[in-house]
Amino acid sequence: MRDFTHDLSALALNTATLGHNVPGAGAGWSPERTLDACARRGIGGIVFWRREVTGRGAEIARRAREAGVSVAGLCRSPFLVGPMAPVGRQAVIDDFRSALDLAAELGAPVLTIVTGGVQPETKGVEESLKLVAGYLEEVVPYADACGVKLALEPLNPAYGGDRSCLTTTRDALDICDLVNAPGLGVAIDVYHVWWDTDLRYQLQRAGHRILGYHLCDWLAQTTDILLDRGMMGDGVADLKPIRAAVEAAGYSGFCEVEIFSVNNWWKRNPDDVLDIMIDRFRTVC
Repeated sequence: MRDFTHDLSALALNTATLGHNVPGAGAGWSPERTLDACARRGIGGIVFWRREVTGRGAEIARRAREAGVSVAGLCRSPFLVGPMAPVGRQAVIDDFRSALDLAAELGAPVLTIVTGGVQPETKGVEESLKLVAGYLEEVVPYADACGVKLALEPLNPAYGGDRSCLTTTRDALDICDLVNAPGLGVAIDVYHVWWDTDLRYQLQRAGHRILGYHLCDWLAQTTDILLDRGMMGDGVADLKPIRAAVEAAGYSGFCEVEIFSVNNWWKRNPDDVLDIMIDRFRTVC
């Protein structure tokens, strides 16, 4: 297991940790200011959200190179299915391709996929997961041409109805097996998988298909399942054994801190958030 006590090169900031995934949230730092703050601290990577950088991909990519901070990924694909997905198959495909174009422009090696919830007019998740696999089969050749890998991110089952019919690492890997594309893998987010007693086996099964590892914590008394994530060490997730299992499976990439926290961390000074994030990364992750 890697030692991060004195090395932040594997630490990546997902800008949602500063509220940048939600319009009007957080302190409203620009991508440039965020990059400079990361560079000053030695943070090795950054993951932007599409809303921050659309129309500025090449410019932000150049700025990241100048700052010495790697663009580790892009959030995210459109919802592919469910009540919040674009209306109509072609609209989903078009938006998916737009996300891939932006990832390629940024130089982001990975686009995270959040599938969306249960497809209208259906029940359960099986039909929705079949539709997800169909979208991936159609889009994978385009992703390959863009030089961007696709990371399926299973979400906590609490999101099954509206945000993610994909709720287990097992189901994500089953889709990977079905689509059978070298550029398709999974993103492992502690917030969504900490509870899964089958996780260790599924990580071994995933192997080189682990394309991302996301850090935060699950608060025992959460007040909002979507927007009340904990800073690492403040919750009930057993962080070090999870990372040990991820790395034992062969993952050696960025550890991406992604904290949605509308009433706590997004209200704090971003400089303080980054400094605390670094301390927790070194000590509890």
